[in-house]
Amino acid sequence: QVQLVESGGGLVQPGGSLRLSCAASGSIFSFNTMAWYRQAPGKGRELVASHTRGGSTDYVDSVKGRFTISRDNDKNTVYLQMNSLKAEDTAVYYCNGRRVVLSKNYDSWGQGTQVTVSS
Repeated sequence: QVQLVESGGGLVQPGGSLRLSCAASGSIFSFNTMAWYRQAPGKGRELVASHTRGGSTDYVDSVKGRFTISRDNDKNTVYLQMNSLKAEDTAVYYCNGRRVVLSKNYDSWGQGTQVTVSS
């Protein structure tokens, strides 16, 4: 099974930027969709951005225009560029890879990386 490892989290001031990386131990081309989720304290896990193998991207409304997801199949890495960060972006961010086989979803998850936006 392909392992996913996130990095790039940290403490940043409001208005700042961070780039998260998700490195896979194998080919990410095997995943139909790569995505970033986040979970804030006391809240459920939220889909932030997704990137299909075909190149389509989607974002939750609260990050549109500020976050960009990209994937580098040669490096087996997915990125989340986060600009104009706000306090409400504070959360643990998780990388997800999803395979769809015979209409069933098979998910792989990273361990998460903490992003804290605070002055």
